[in-house]
Amino acid sequence: MAKKKQQKKNYDNPDVVGLHGQIMEQPISETLEINFMPYAMSVIMSRAIPEIDGFKPSHRKLLYTMYKMGLLTGTRTKSANIVGQTMRLNPHGDAAIYETMVRLSSGYGALLTPFVESKGNFGKVFSRDMAYAASRYTEAKLSPICAEIFKDIDKDTIDFVDNYDSTTKEPLLLPTAFPNVLVSANTGIAVGMASQICGFNLNEVCDTTIKYLKDPEHDIISTMPAPDFPTGGEIVYDRAEMENIYRTGRGSFKVRARWRFLEKENIIEIYELPYTTTCEAVIDKVAELIKLGKIKEINDMRDETDLSGLRLAIDLKRKVDPEKLMQKLYKMSPLEDSFSCNFNILVGGNPKVMGVREILEEWTAWRMESVRRRVFFELSKKKDKLHLLKGLERILLDIDKAIDIIRNTELESEVVPNLMMGFGIDEIQAEYVAEIKLRNINREYILKRTRETTELERDIEDLEDILNSRRRIKGIIVDELKAVIKKYPSPRRTGIIYADDIEQFDEAEQVEDYPVTLFLSEGGYFKKILPASLRMNSEQKYKDGDDLKLSFESSNNREILFLTDMHQMYKCRVSDFEEVKASVLGIYLPTVLEMDEGENIITMIDPGDYSRNLLFMFENGKAARVELGAYETKTNRKKLINAYSDKSPLVDVRVLDEEKDLVCYSSDGRALLFNTSLLAPKASRNVQGVQVMNIKAKRVLERVAALEETHIQNQSRYRARTIPGVGAILKPEDKEEQQLSLIED
Repeated sequence: MAKKKQQKKNYDNPDVVGLHGQIMEQPISETLEINFMPYAMSVIMSRAIPEIDGFKPSHRKLLYTMYKMGLLTGTRTKSANIVGQTMRLNPHGDAAIYETMVRLSSGYGALLTPFVESKGNFGKVFSRDMAYAASRYTEAKLSPICAEIFKDIDKDTIDFVDNYDSTTKEPLLLPTAFPNVLVSANTGIAVGMASQICGFNLNEVCDTTIKYLKDPEHDIISTMPAPDFPTGGEIVYDRAEMENIYRTGRGSFKVRARWRFLEKENIIEIYELPYTTTCEAVIDKVAELIKLGKIKEINDMRDETDLSGLRLAIDLKRKVDPEKLMQKLYKMSPLEDSFSCNFNILVGGNPKVMGVREILEEWTAWRMESVRRRVFFELSKKKDKLHLLKGLERILLDIDKAIDIIRNTELESEVVPNLMMGFGIDEIQAEYVAEIKLRNINREYILKRTRETTELERDIEDLEDILNSRRRIKGIIVDELKAVIKKYPSPRRTGIIYADDIEQFDEAEQVEDYPVTLFLSEGGYFKKILPASLRMNSEQKYKDGDDLKLSFESSNNREILFLTDMHQMYKCRVSDFEEVKASVLGIYLPTVLEMDEGENIITMIDPGDYSRNLLFMFENGKAARVELGAYETKTNRKKLINAYSDKSPLVDVRVLDEEKDLVCYSSDGRALLFNTSLLAPKASRNVQGVQVMNIKAKRVLERVAALEETHIQNQSRYRARTIPGVGAILKPEDKEEQQLSLIED
């Protein structure tokens, strides 16, 4: 029994259980090195990050399988057949393989230059709900452009390695004749790193590469101004940002939808979306905005996408300006979205973030090596053939002697050695001669072989010159790129609009402005009431135990701030709230503002033009005068943390429209009168403030009031000319019974 208890105790400790049940300690660093690092390297090297040919291993294995199946020139076959064959190279499951093929297909539309020619339902990249059909229903073959992907793959242009079970060979890279790494969009998340490559127009990439090969200092952005997406749309063009992306390989740019207004039907038709979103995401967001009352110009929005393409229809209310509505939708919905770039590519087995020029440099170097290997392969073949013809030439000079040697040789195995001795040729040449048919020993055959020898010598000389000339190798690449441009014309799909030409949405201008009165209760209920409604019924309804905290007049397009007891401020627009009547409880702000549990509103502030100051008074006798501009944000942030100092409990907060006299009351019966001009405004929100009233130990500042709200008769007795001050004991005639709460002037 004791033994079992001891064994259980050992298993409960954090050590590692080794072989045969013994307990072994293993440092965490060693565990990471043995277990995690190989996994991380496998994900980076073999799954998530594309290489210089523009493909991930899963893409490459699928396309090479289809190439070996004869699907480049043959007819389509069922996708299930392709998936099954691909599992010889990619053992990660049929679902993953089929998803890879879907993304590469023309039907799905994720690539500008799709590599799989599809038939059947392959879904759509712009739709979340339009799922692709099962692999047994669809058919596929390689697109014609794959001829450039597999160009001369059988001429030793790239290296081959064993597949996962060493039963066959697969290519390490594909010898793409154009910079596919820039043409095909790619996204991958590895361990500790990611890759996000946007696609560029095929013709623009090829043209830019040609210019770069001729002049390494070529201005890339002049021939390849911006990315191009298969879903179209428009890029909001900022040249400085685009140049930064081209230079560093990192950055982002905005893409927006294309639309047109059908005046007869009073409908906005959206027919192209940003590459980063889907039609369902757009519809869901617009529906949410309508529900929240932020968009009131729309009657209905429908997805009318059919076989002719994408179509989102927005029914407008009468007299709605479509231009202004679209400005609002661009700002508030995924109809305008950002595309983040991270050009992380595997080069020589090492992940590297590169700019466009550096990618072209790496691709050019790799492609030149591929062409050089192809030329060397062709040179070796021609040299071998020339070697055979040189042997044949010797035989043909005395064909009767050759026939005599063969006729007088008793054993077949001695024919080749006898020819070698008789004419001074090697075994390969003798074997070639021995295989010549008797019918070929004629004058015509001899003349043809002689001319062929001359042509081979000329070709060999030319190939050797190519191998020794970088200029000629570059010329070959240029010719191949020109052929790609001619054979595969690719009109640009994504438009370019300049940021300066876009009329930006101004929310304040779009909101109808009219006077309102705002009410805040002690319990956190908020009301926005129209003057006409207030005149009809001014009696406010509250929950039992609740009462009015403060109210003031404002207007519908103003901003409003709510300060809480957890040192946070919530920023809204008055137009965000619906008008209500005095007879209802109002809107419960903690729920609407998604406040933290137990968080309560202290006060409500109308910031106006943010030119005034906020005055915070704390229990320790300190005061912080903070510029309201510190709470003005350029973004739409609704929650500001650290809105004021948390070093001491807050006693009072008020907006300062002008300098005024305030009276501080301490818990030991003292009062201090001071003017706010003694306090300098600060730009920092959570500043601790300066000492205004010196408070004795175990005493606190209890409340603050404006001088005109107090009963103080002898002002000079309590006034402080400088701060801090200790104040004076309140005389009976200066005391008051009314206890003021936290208010805003």
